[in-house]
Amino acid sequence: MSATELPLIGDYSTPAAALSGARIGVVTFPGTLDDRDAARAIRMAGAEAVSLWHGDADLSNVDAVVIPGGFSYGDYLRAGAIARFAPMMSKIVDAANSDAKLPVLGICNGFQILTESHLLPGSMIKNDHLKFLCRDQVLRVENNTTAWSNQYAQGEEITIVLKNQDGQYVADEKTLDALEAEGRVAFSYVGWNPNGSRRNIAGITNAAGNVVGLMPHPEHAVEAGFGPDHTGTDGLGFFTSVLTHLVGGQK
Repeated sequence: MSATELPLIGDYSTPAAALSGARIGVVTFPGTLDDRDAARAIRMAGAEAVSLWHGDADLSNVDAVVIPGGFSYGDYLRAGAIARFAPMMSKIVDAANSDAKLPVLGICNGFQILTESHLLPGSMIKNDHLKFLCRDQVLRVENNTTAWSNQYAQGEEITIVLKNQDGQYVADEKTLDALEAEGRVAFSYVGWNPNGSRRNIAGITNAAGNVVGLMPHPEHAVEAGFGPDHTGTDGLGFFTSVLTHLVGGQK
């Protein structure tokens, strides 16, 4: 096999110096599934992944935080309802709301935890078809000014993995109207709404743009040949976006 015929795996082993040195925390709860995938995506983007344990109350001087997917505490009561009371979440909430505006990305169960923690409005309930669903999902970038979406073009369509059972985003009409009017719908489903989420919402942001919740999984689409067929790498932009945000001094 010639050099030009090698597998389509990007070379992220030598990240740009400007992006090196950032520390991004990945929170693990009992029942978390995707913490290692999130950590790997962070490393591929060029940052250091720092493990954060739910029972600790020290953010370990991280520059941003990812709350990954899974079934924290077995989704007892409802998804994310117990995790919100973890000591680590108290620190994350305070840091996200502080003047420093710690960037926080909640993926799937992480999104559920962000709504339960009131960092984001609304709630997540079971899919309208009442089944677990796993598929490649097309999303439209509705807001490319957040800490986690600035490397995408406004209106760009990307394909990443979706896998959930409690993925239906719900909120009252007043909240939904405000999210749309204020540009806080960050990502929307394209083609087919896979879970019945109100107004095809796949992800939202807070007003400051530092906190983003997303139901699909960008960390499963960061390497060519191993992600969705579209390109396989559409999810990497979430992680390079936060590095660009940090390098820009917008912490």
